[in-house]
Amino acid sequence: MKKLLYYWFPLLISVLALPACDNYLDRQPLSGPSDETYFANQEELVLAVNGIYAADNYTVLDNMPLNVCVDNGTDIGWDRNNSPLQSLGKGNHDSNNGFALSVWTNAYIVIGRCNNVLDNAPKVKEKTTPAIYNRSIAEARFMRARTYQYLIDYFGGVPLVTQSLNLTNSQLGRNSKEEVLDFILAELDAAAADLPLSYSGNDVGRATKGAALAIKARAALYGEKWDIAAEAARSVMALNVYALHNDFRALFSYAGENSREIIFALQFLKASRTRTHSMPGNLLSRNAQGFSNKVPSQSLVDSYQCTDGLDIDQSPLYDPARPFQNRDPRLGYTIAVPGSVYFNYQFETHRDSVKCWNYNTTPATRVDNQDALNAFATFTGYCWRKYIDLQDKEDRSNSELNITQIRYAEVLLIYAEAMIEANKIDQSVYEAINQIRQRPGVNMPAISSGKTQAEMRSIVRKERLHELAMEGFRLSDIRRWKIAEQVMNGPFYGRVQRGLLTSAPAIDENGSPDYSAVPNKDQLRVIEVRKFNAARDYLWPIPNVETVTIPGLVQNPNY
Repeated sequence: MKKLLYYWFPLLISVLALPACDNYLDRQPLSGPSDETYFANQEELVLAVNGIYAADNYTVLDNMPLNVCVDNGTDIGWDRNNSPLQSLGKGNHDSNNGFALSVWTNAYIVIGRCNNVLDNAPKVKEKTTPAIYNRSIAEARFMRARTYQYLIDYFGGVPLVTQSLNLTNSQLGRNSKEEVLDFILAELDAAAADLPLSYSGNDVGRATKGAALAIKARAALYGEKWDIAAEAARSVMALNVYALHNDFRALFSYAGENSREIIFALQFLKASRTRTHSMPGNLLSRNAQGFSNKVPSQSLVDSYQCTDGLDIDQSPLYDPARPFQNRDPRLGYTIAVPGSVYFNYQFETHRDSVKCWNYNTTPATRVDNQDALNAFATFTGYCWRKYIDLQDKEDRSNSELNITQIRYAEVLLIYAEAMIEANKIDQSVYEAINQIRQRPGVNMPAISSGKTQAEMRSIVRKERLHELAMEGFRLSDIRRWKIAEQVMNGPFYGRVQRGLLTSAPAIDENGSPDYSAVPNKDQLRVIEVRKFNAARDYLWPIPNVETVTIPGLVQNPNY
């Protein structure tokens, strides 16, 4: 938005230099809306708010939303497409990185639409019912605060724009991260006061009181404001609106779209190609006619515990010859592992498994196994399962499955982590974590009381990893825990291509594997070798085009 003003400035000057005539620049369009006439009634206010949601539902890479892309530039996932996201993960990016630029640009488009509504809504206040007017203002404030929340997470301090920009106020410097965080928390309090608990009919999908409180909890947690985070999460819990879904796998399918666990989700609709995404086409295996270009890592697979609640290097249930048995069920719900059925095909990525079963036919038939034969089959030997649904079988590039942005399990984990970091560990913390671990279909052992703060910190960090993988939280977590320099340096591994690891790697307190003592670690496939510069890479670069356009916009260190 700011650089558009910069680029269009010479054109505006040339128009202003034209010979004067009466009201030349004040003429309204003969048809269609203008800034001066658009906000005329309640309907136009609601449509303007709808435009905020439309702008927020953007894709940054391969027609996929931001949160389901970004994990594939971390230790738990990889993008094969030689993309700007791959560069961020590999550590060879600079301030011209296209992924960071896309996030920055789209975020400020959303913020611009929010400001437009907030600046102009008073024009129709007397023509709008109080409930709709107050809700519309609250929705705009929520969406603006939510956008700033992830901007400061990725970039640090950013320009805090709270009104529509023009030529006189567009040259903005950066506000500190703390200033923006304080603004976010205050805005979410204000939004929560006027947002409803829920909606019905065509309004389902709009921001709710619970969504505002949940983003407040997330922002406070990331900002290490433990008491605020815990209280905001507790407020969501006290609404008695949300509950964990009783089927973890279904939560990421069409059957789970209306689950009480989902607090806020991006809405998709295939009718007239209103808005769709390409998750299935990007994630599916080659047998399932996907591209397998976003894939999970070997390290994520090995991080999941055994069903006795112990890490694989400690559990007697772990068998290197059958590494996917007796594991936390969320492993198989999140990741397609060899030996499982995936999109009605036998999924096997051992390079010698040249045939596999196709269960789409009756009876099942043996077919060439493209997940072993195709040169572009999953490079790690695994595929993602979340947001894969057979309902998209006939049109893998245009899914209308909603993509969750906030869910109740995250709120419980925010509450637990905030209380742990504040060293206020009580029974409510154990209950929050155990609700998630003992969800029907997961049924992991409950965490027993009496743990130390360090033990509980380890537990909640592993729980976030296993519960929230491929939902967009990993980058934030490894940055704020200051472990990115550990987990993002060195080889990014896929499976042993013609065999299995002969022993379990050592698992540390954060759930990260160390393969140095595994006898056949050299047989792991090295997908790429990454570098993480701790003096630079804990933040993304401010896009170069912005720092050139706006001299007062200071770049992040060492870019």
